[in-house]
Amino acid sequence: MPKALCLTGLAIAAVLFLIFLTDLIPSPIAPFRGASRLMDLAFVLCSLALAWLSWTTWREQS
Repeated sequence: MPKALCLTGLAIAAVLFLIFLTDLIPSPIAPFRGASRLMDLAFVLCSLALAWLSWTTWREQS
């Protein structure tokens, strides 16, 4: 079960990273139309932190 939670955390981090990175870059496909650059940057950094924590925990389980 812990490995499944680690992989779920990695998947969620990847989805959040892609959503908020596309919103951070000015483009017509921005999901939130660039409402707040500071929040986009914060969510990108938090998704990277979640990915790193999930990855290190997954490696410890192996």
